[in-house]
Amino acid sequence: MIEFNRVVLDNGLRLIIHSDRYTPLATVNVLYDVGSKDEHPDSTGFAHLFEHLMFGGTVNIPEYDRHVQDAGGENNAFTSADMTNYYISLPKKNLETALWLEADRMSGLAFSKKSLDVQRNVVIEEFKQSYLNQPYGDVMLLLRPLAYKVHPYRWNTIGKDISHIEKVQMDEVKAFFKTWYNPSNAVLSIAGNVDKDEVIRYAEKWFSVIEPGKNNRRELPEEPRQVEGRKMTVTRNVPYTALIKAYHMPARLEKDYHTCDLISDILSNGQSSRLYNKLFKEKKMFSEINAYISGSHDRGLFIINGLITQGVDIEEAETALNEELSVLFTEAVGENELQKVKNKVESSLILSYTDIRIKALNLAIYELLGDASLINTDIIKYREVSIDDVKRVSGQLFRPANCSTLYYLSDDKK
Repeated sequence: MIEFNRVVLDNGLRLIIHSDRYTPLATVNVLYDVGSKDEHPDSTGFAHLFEHLMFGGTVNIPEYDRHVQDAGGENNAFTSADMTNYYISLPKKNLETALWLEADRMSGLAFSKKSLDVQRNVVIEEFKQSYLNQPYGDVMLLLRPLAYKVHPYRWNTIGKDISHIEKVQMDEVKAFFKTWYNPSNAVLSIAGNVDKDEVIRYAEKWFSVIEPGKNNRRELPEEPRQVEGRKMTVTRNVPYTALIKAYHMPARLEKDYHTCDLISDILSNGQSSRLYNKLFKEKKMFSEINAYISGSHDRGLFIINGLITQGVDIEEAETALNEELSVLFTEAVGENELQKVKNKVESSLILSYTDIRIKALNLAIYELLGDASLINTDIIKYREVSIDDVKRVSGQLFRPANCSTLYYLSDDKK
């Protein structure tokens, strides 16, 4: 059980405090309720650009990283379709330094032409190196718009097109910041060897003076139920042909989310998993194959991604894969097999919560989803998944009409 205190400041900032007396450190985590799903279709990549811009200095503190390092800390950030997250981990005695830094960039980010030019070029290079010039790098750039036709999950966090970042203007950047980066749109989560009253005092001191900003209400289009299978074929200069299949699955808080997660483990978690044993080890049709879920807050994707062994026909490999998926809803999974993946998930969760950074992050995420106490229900929900649930959900999930398939052919497969 992860215990915490929750306080809401007058400006709407949600403060979550978890005390862990077994560490000399503290983590300050600031999660903003903004991701790539909040971008305009013709101006994508803004949330990810801001992940970089927020390290570009403020009016008062030109060198953010230097102050973190002087305080003996480390920091990082990430952006997803659903959120943008920043953290600083540092010795507990320097806790106030982290809060000062985070409050200052929430209120006084420096919008200089130099900073925008530098970070825009950094993101453009990242786009080129990781998505355009990397083998298989454009897989999700192709798969997302194939699977999503309406919902803004149809573009990647990096953006839909590199030109969107190339042409971004300062007035657009300022407007995006004003809309999303404010106390009423943020969760401040602090975990570590901290005193609740001291944390509240520091948070009030540094954050309460910031204007609350807009309380944004999303009106995102709901993705229609997919009623027929979709397929795309591309040819690339890659060593192996790849087969990628994406199935629509429940949202993060929907009932069958945890069942889908366990199904992905049954299929591909470890050398005793089904796809490894059947398609890699026994039939030797794939040189590598993985199943995983996107973890999206709205309805997400269950993705199977495999590299096909040279000399194997992609259609034969797909048929073999579909046969293995059908076993999950035509035959009951073994009790020992299901319990094994449950045990793996549970041990992984318990181990992860020895890290205060993970606790701070997940408390913030669940608060964003509506209730930080949900952090204590995950293990219970995994335990409750039954053999019948696996069979029922597999039947709903692996319908041909629910699938978007990408044939990613190697040059020699033309």
